[in-house]
Amino acid sequence: MAGQLNEVRNRIKSTQSTQQLTKAMKMVSAAKLRRAQDAITQMRPYTRKLQEMLGNILSSLEGDMNLALAETRPVNNVLLIVITSDRGLCGGYNANLVKLAKTTITEKYPKQKVTIWNIGKKGYESLSKAGFTTNANFKDIFLNLNFANVQLAAQAAMDAFSNKEFDAIEIIYSEFKNAGTQVFTAEPFLPVPKIAKKENQKKTDFIFEPKKEVLVAELMPKILNTQLFKAVLDANASEHGARMTAMDKASENANELLKSLKLSYNRARQAAITTELTEIVSGAAALNG
Repeated sequence: MAGQLNEVRNRIKSTQSTQQLTKAMKMVSAAKLRRAQDAITQMRPYTRKLQEMLGNILSSLEGDMNLALAETRPVNNVLLIVITSDRGLCGGYNANLVKLAKTTITEKYPKQKVTIWNIGKKGYESLSKAGFTTNANFKDIFLNLNFANVQLAAQAAMDAFSNKEFDAIEIIYSEFKNAGTQVFTAEPFLPVPKIAKKENQKKTDFIFEPKKEVLVAELMPKILNTQLFKAVLDANASEHGARMTAMDKASENANELLKSLKLSYNRARQAAITTELTEIVSGAAALNG
C-alpha cells in the first residue's frame, strides 16, 4: 500500500511540474504572438492592394506581352513552397500543413513532377521522410526572420520560373485569423494570375507613367517578394497562436489529471489508514482473548 501511495505522489509531482512548463510556454507564446500579430496586421492590407493593382494592370494589357513571370504554359514541373514551423508543441499545426501539401500533390498535380522548398524544419523533416523531393536551402529562415532573407527565397523561385525549371509555383501556409483559428491555404505564386473581369463592370482607364509594360516589369518582382513575406509572417503568427492554444489545453488537461490523481491518492491513503486500524483492533482483540 505504501508503494502505491508513493507512486501516486510521484505522479502528482510530475504532473505539477509539467503544468508549470505548459503555463510558462503559453505566456511566452502569448508575448510572441502579440508582436507577430501586429506585424501581419500591418502588412496584410498593403500586400493585398499591391496584388490587386498588379492583377488589374495585367488584365488591362492588350496584346501579347513578353512578361516572363506572367507566362502561362503547360504544367509539367511544379514547385511547392511549404511554410511550417521550426519547433513542435503547437498541436496539429504542422501536421495539417504537411497534409495539405500531400493532398495538393495527389489531387492537383498527380502526374506532374513536384519539388518542395521548405521554410521551417518540421515540414522538411516530415516531407523528406515521406519520400518527396525537398530542398533545405531556405528552411532556417525563422532563425532570422526578416525581409531580406525571405526575398532571397522569392528571388530564387522567380529565377527558377523564368528559366522554365518550374511551370507553376504555389505557396502552402497557414493564414492567421486569431489565436485559435488558422486557415491552411494553398495560394498561387507564379505565374502571376490576372483578375477576371466581372460582367457589367465599368472599365476604368488610368493614365500610366511610365508605360504599363515598364511599370509591370518593375513592380512584379517587388510585389512577389512582398507576397511571400506576408505568407511567412502569417505562418509565424499562426505558429505562436497554435502553440498558445495547445499549451492552454495542456494546462487544462493537467488540472483534470491532478484532480483524478489527488482523488486516487486520498482513496489509497484512506484505505491504508483503515487497514492499519483493522490490524490494531485485531491485534488488541487477540491479546485480550
